[in-house]
Order: sequence, then structure tokens, then C-alpha cells
Amino acid sequence: MSHTHFTPKHQVRLLEGAGDLFEAVVQAIDHSVHEVRLETYIFHFDAQGERVAQALVRAAQRGVAVFVVVDGIGTPALPAQWSQRFDHSGVQWQRFLPLGWLGVLFPVRWRRLHRKLCVVDGKQAFCGGINVIDDFIDLHHGHLSAPRLDFSVQVGGPLVTDVQAVMEQFWLRLEFARNVENLQWKAARAQLRQPTLTTALHPSRPAALGPSALNNAANSDVWAALLLRDNVHHRTRIEQAYRKAIGEARSEVLIANAYFVPGRKLRHALVHAAQRGVRVRLLLQGQYEYFMQYHGARAVYGALLEAGVEIYEYKAGFLHAKVAVVDRRWATVGSSNLDPLSLLLAREANVVVRDRRFALLLRERVLSALNSQSTRVQAKAYAGRGWWQRAMDILALGLMRIILFLIGRPY
Repeated sequence: MSHTHFTPKHQVRLLEGAGDLFEAVVQAIDHSVHEVRLETYIFHFDAQGERVAQALVRAAQRGVAVFVVVDGIGTPALPAQWSQRFDHSGVQWQRFLPLGWLGVLFPVRWRRLHRKLCVVDGKQAFCGGINVIDDFIDLHHGHLSAPRLDFSVQVGGPLVTDVQAVMEQFWLRLEFARNVENLQWKAARAQLRQPTLTTALHPSRPAALGPSALNNAANSDVWAALLLRDNVHHRTRIEQAYRKAIGEARSEVLIANAYFVPGRKLRHALVHAAQRGVRVRLLLQGQYEYFMQYHGARAVYGALLEAGVEIYEYKAGFLHAKVAVVDRRWATVGSSNLDPLSLLLAREANVVVRDRRFALLLRERVLSALNSQSTRVQAKAYAGRGWWQRAMDILALGLMRIILFLIGRPY
């Protein structure tokens, strides 16, 4: 199992909800001088999304290089007026793997860009689970009565260079693919040979933060790492980091995860932790959102409850968080759910932090939701659920496994 490579000298600030995130992102973009890069699964042009879009346009208009990548399923299309504004202002943007009418027939096109990243001037980065959409709006359920529960982090320090390099490489890869499709071979090769901004930033030196980049709420001198998941070099790094942290836990594992259908190894890690006396608490989705994720999660409750794992379902609204705290000193915030779509198909990004103050703050936020806005799943009630509920749970998990079998990814 690979080890997480932590580095020191980071400043990390926890952001809860779209309001906190967009305030910080817009402020960072408005102070940008050289470059802004943004990746997201959903870019929805509601009032909050337009705040971010307007900041991107303002930056491009004053000469900042602005690059935006959205997922081709999560963001089916940009509104015509905004695609025109982006083009006219100089915002460069792309959609990753639009599915199209026949795309569902080709498993290679099921891979999604699910990570939510932003880097500004190589000095500060944002990573988490929050899409560019208002917390009270859901594309499938309309206006929500309560905001989604979700988190992101704002980071300064050496990790920012890693985020910069990852986003830069991804953009060049998309450009190369697009140029190849247009038979512009020479232009594509020339672009890939050009030195990147990461080289100019001297990756061996951490990028310093500007005076307004992170406020006093951020923890300084934090050890942190960036974990990625893709289908080439980082197929299992996020899952491995979870399993290692859970396997080394001595007192507590606290996980909040929106779409929770863990594979066998991760389930065993949670069961073994509970059996050796670690208090394991899971805060999971309590609202019906998607058939496979909702019922598939409930199909794996049994063995966890039997081992003593405590399961709570969030009832106040939709849970969208993908965070965890172990032993009050290890914490992660990111885009990766603990389900096969995230762990086997999507591009994901998590920041892992080894810092007691940050871990305690995240733990406090998660426990607040767990204690006051959630309902504990009782083993007796779960065992006595009706036959229809059982059938739906088995069907959902079975469908998920069939899909993964068809694409050659057993789970």
C-alpha cells in the first residue's frame, strides 16, 4: 500500500458550504495577476455561479490567463450568453468528454471529471466537494428547503504547486486531444513542448501567499498532501489513504460521505477497526437522491452494524460532503465519494491534512450535523426492514456490480 507524502509549511482553511467557498474564490480571482485555473463537475449559472463566472470574466479582461474545465455530463452545456461572454473576454474553457446520444454505449466515455479544484497565481488553491452551484439548488430536485452540507479547503504552501501542475497537465492533454481531432498535429505537438508555468514557479520552493489570501482563521505550518484518482497513475491512492488511516486508527474514525458503497477491502478495514475497539461513526445520506447510491449503500449496512460501526443518516437536507477525521489528527476533504463511481471511474482530488487543530475543527463541524441533524440507524430496525426495501437494496447493488463488470472493474 502506497504512503501519503506529506509536506510541511502549509496554511489550510476549512470552508463550509458554497457561500464560504465562493466568497473566498471570488476574492482570490479578483486579486489575481497572472493565471486562474478552475475545474468542476457542475458549473450552474444561478446567482452564485454567476458570481464566480463574472469574477473569471473580470480577470480575463484585465489580462489574466483564465482556464476553465467542466464535466460534459455534470455541465451539459454552457448558456449561450455565458459561452459568448467567456469567449469575448478571453476565458478559455472546455467540457470534458461530453457523453452525446451514443456515448453511453462506450465505457471509456463513462469516466468523469468529478474533482473540484481552483488555483490562483500559483499561490493559493481550493479543493473539496462543492460544485459551482447554489447550496439551495439541485438540478434534479429543484429548490431545496435546506442547504447541502459540504466542505472545501483553501490552501497555501507547497501543495499549491502540485495542484497547479496537475491542472496544467490536464488542460494540455485536453488541448492535444482537441487538436488531434481537428487534425492540427503540428500545433498540438508544439504546445506540448512549451515550458509550463509550473516550471517557472520553481516547484522546489513553496509559493508564498499574498497578504489577503488566507485570513487568520487558517492554520499555519500544517503538514498536508494532495491525493488524486485517475485511470492511469493514481487508480487507488485515495482509497489506499483511507484504508491506511483506518487501519492505524487507535480511538476514533469519523466519516461523512454522500455516496457510500465501499468495496470489500474498505468495508473490512472499517469492520476490523470497530472490532479492535475503535469508535467508528459514519454520517451518510439520509435523503433519497439517486436509486443506485441510495439503495446500494443500505445493502452494505448489515456487516458494518453487526461489527459495531455506528451509522447515522443526515436528515436536514442533502449530504454532499466527502470528509473524514481519524484520531483527531488526520483529516481529509475532497471530491471523492466512497463508492465505485468515484473510486473506479472518476477523476478525483482530496487534500489530506495531518494537523490536530484542523482535524478538531472539521470533527466539530461533522459531529454537530451528526448529533443534531441526523438519525442513527439501529441494527434491529435495519434487520427488520420490509421485503420491498431489501429487494431494492439488493437490486441497486447488483446493478452497480454488473455495470462495473461490463467495464472490467470488479468491486
